[in-house]
Amino acid sequence: MSSTLIPTKARPGPVEKRLAFGYGRTLIVSRAALLAAASAVVAAFFGLFTSAAPLLPIVLLAIVLAAYGLLFILSPLLTQHWITRSRLILRQGWYFRAVVRFSEIEALTSASDVERQRVPLGINRPFGQPMLFVTGGRVNLVACRLRKPRRFWQAFGLSAREIVFDVDDRTRFLAAYDERQRLLPPVQSNRAYSDLRD
Repeated sequence: MSSTLIPTKARPGPVEKRLAFGYGRTLIVSRAALLAAASAVVAAFFGLFTSAAPLLPIVLLAIVLAAYGLLFILSPLLTQHWITRSRLILRQGWYFRAVVRFSEIEALTSASDVERQRVPLGINRPFGQPMLFVTGGRVNLVACRLRKPRRFWQAFGLSAREIVFDVDDRTRFLAAYDERQRLLPPVQSNRAYSDLRD
């Protein structure tokens, strides 16, 4: 009695729940230079133009400069972009976080054509174009086109149809997204908890 083996499709192995991707540091370097210059100007002003520097203004300015450094220089060093099994989570410091479900994404592609332009750094939504920039650098840009425009309070409530951001390894990032997109089962919009897939 002979037995016939029926070939079966190999099931893909489990994927990591979350992958982290860093982003450029050009923005942080420029902000650190700005903070150093501002601190030097303040120190020179109080050192040269006042015989007895008042303590209260110095303390207040030191608090403002320290808060700026903590929020806009240190916090971007502590955050990364994430890809989970069903979401793209974009972060820049403690002042920007956007969660985009894969079902909201129309296309996620390389934005190498945008790199040839003067790309703004930081959180920037230029007037007249439905594009939000979340950039720490001007290379390895990725464009995330949404199915519908979405408002972002970090951009003064303006809406954007496309988000342009940078990652430290664009090839690996796009491959990770494609892998998760293929493994994701189709979700029915009228099904209960259809957006909770992690």
